[in-house]
Amino acid sequence: MDITLSQCFIAVHDHDQALAFYRDVLGLEVRNDVGFEGMRWVTVGSPAQPDVHIVLEPPLADPGASAADQQAMAELLAKGLLRGVIFAVDDCDATFERIRAAGGDVLQEPIDQPYGVRDCAFRDPSGNQLRFSQRKRA
Repeated sequence: MDITLSQCFIAVHDHDQALAFYRDVLGLEVRNDVGFEGMRWVTVGSPAQPDVHIVLEPPLADPGASAADQQAMAELLAKGLLRGVIFAVDDCDATFERIRAAGGDVLQEPIDQPYGVRDCAFRDPSGNQLRFSQRKRA
């Protein structure tokens, strides 16, 4: 049995701001932009991984969610407490400089980690933590 990753989800508070970051700064391509029941989902992905889709969705993508639950999720997102993703890159330092030059919110400058990678971290416009990881060269 083959199992592969198809989609992952990142909560965003503003799709247009998210697009400006994920498309314009990170260079991901927009694959889909869908509205449904007052909500919006935008799918982006790396041209190098056409079968992997990142869905940018509202913090609580459930039209039946209570106002209190929607508020709680929005507050968690604003605090940066929802999970982000880790991107693999060829050159952590060059990626860091490109994102920082574009105004990225730096969480961690490039550093060699004891578990075998060099990585850096930023927050996206919604507060999600994104890490950019490069395998250490031998």
